[in-house]
Amino acid sequence: MSTDLGLPSIGGGLDLVPTTDAKQTAKDYTSDQEVRWCPGCGDYAVLAAVRQFLPTLGIKRENTVFVSGIGCSSRFPYYLNTYGMHSIHGRAPTIATGLAVSRPDLSVWVVTGDGDSLSIGGNHLIHALRRNVNLKILLFNNRIYGLTKGQYSPTSEVGKVTKSTPMGSLDHPFNPISLALGAEASFVGRALDSDRKGLTEVLGAAAAHRGSALVEIFQDCPIFNDGSFDLLRKPETKDQRLVPVRHGEPITFGPEDDTFAVVQRGFRLEVVKAADVDPVEIMVHDARNHELAFALSRLSDQDLNHTVTGIFRNVDRTTYDDAARAQVQQAKDNNPNADLQALLNGRDTWTIAG
Repeated sequence: MSTDLGLPSIGGGLDLVPTTDAKQTAKDYTSDQEVRWCPGCGDYAVLAAVRQFLPTLGIKRENTVFVSGIGCSSRFPYYLNTYGMHSIHGRAPTIATGLAVSRPDLSVWVVTGDGDSLSIGGNHLIHALRRNVNLKILLFNNRIYGLTKGQYSPTSEVGKVTKSTPMGSLDHPFNPISLALGAEASFVGRALDSDRKGLTEVLGAAAAHRGSALVEIFQDCPIFNDGSFDLLRKPETKDQRLVPVRHGEPITFGPEDDTFAVVQRGFRLEVVKAADVDPVEIMVHDARNHELAFALSRLSDQDLNHTVTGIFRNVDRTTYDDAARAQVQQAKDNNPNADLQALLNGRDTWTIAG
């Protein structure tokens, strides 16, 4: 196989991770550490889903690594019986990049929060995505700083009253999905913490994807931002608001007797009553279409009026780690006796005579 950079691929990533035929269970991925999140925290649901999901990959635990930054969600590595690192604020993607490039035998995951990844870690996140490093990034979004006791975060709504914004936040929030798509992430998905089936589907697709995969997970902070996603959970409102998408299927949602559909009007997508339009007008989801993915990410703002879940984008692109390893191999093949220091010095060095 060759890459689109004209360099030979020497492999790496999930397809080279040693697998095991031994039967694994969630218990095998449960560490001996006491889980210390607040009662009712959405992190519990995600942890349970990940513990159930990891055994299905057939990868040895010692070849799985979780790297986290700082925040409530970043305690994740303590509670999984895999290798892991609780790193420094916002830098988890950078540390994980080093692992992915140097250790193609590892399945590398990043766990981060909306504060950790989108504030101090913003540049590290977008550059990992644009480089298409073979990482799986789980972004827990509860729209608040939980660990530091309730300040507004980069995803908090305008007007959000918190300890750091007693008269309401003035900042316009990030849309993490739009941000990831703007950074050319090759896989972008979203799920709700309480939707075990939907979350597991997106995680499975992310694990199978070769390249940067960002999964935004909506979850509540019951102490400092309780009920932030109730509109997407309550039976009386969720059907009219949740828009699940699947590649190759028409984008429709809602109860059977009152179905809605997504159609294109000019350069924008709109939600209409399915009964009011010709079926051929209804958008069919194509996860390879970057423009469609971005339009879907803008279908709803912070009001959660129409919130898309599922896989927005899933495309193949050369991974940074493959290309880096291939370049090193190419240099060795071109000149087996090359001196590394001479290569690093290049042509623009000289010696000053004494």
